[in-house]
Amino acid sequence: MATSSNGGDLRAPIFNGSNYDFWSIKKKTIFKSHDLWNLVDKGFEIAETEDESNDEDQQSVKKMSMKVNETRDAKALSVIQGAVSDEIFPRISNFETSKAAWDVHQQEFRGDKKVRSVKLQCLRRDFEYTRMNDGEALSVYLTRMTDIVNQMKTLGEELSNQRLVQKILIIACLNPMIPSHLL
Repeated sequence: MATSSNGGDLRAPIFNGSNYDFWSIKKKTIFKSHDLWNLVDKGFEIAETEDESNDEDQQSVKKMSMKVNETRDAKALSVIQGAVSDEIFPRISNFETSKAAWDVHQQEFRGDKKVRSVKLQCLRRDFEYTRMNDGEALSVYLTRMTDIVNQMKTLGEELSNQRLVQKILIIACLNPMIPSHLL
């Protein structure tokens, strides 16, 4: 896949410590669009000592493949380093692979399973108890609900379209301000 040599098209908003989940989604999309995500997510194997049973052609292919992976990983690491604020950069500055930098970043800012579980529990409560305010337009309510649902999905919650429609219709039907032809 052809990519720009200067990496300018790989830019995303600078991460300053807030909204990690949304920032990471944007970064994943950029990495995927340039066929770098697998390196960031899975890493790559460092070349082992040469096996004398392999012929020279195989060794040459392995060396070339390793060089390509090292270059692509350096590009991915550069993108990660360039997309964090000066306050965040020291936390990843000593890592030499994109996977290591990404993993540390993810662990620190996304939180462990317990933290995500608590966040998800709060969002589920918000989803269940969010109601339309008096005089609130349906579009404003739908925007609030969409924000909650997107945050839930970011944390791994699976909500069916049927459940979302059911929630919205129940709330909308209970609101006398919504004309019946919109339901």
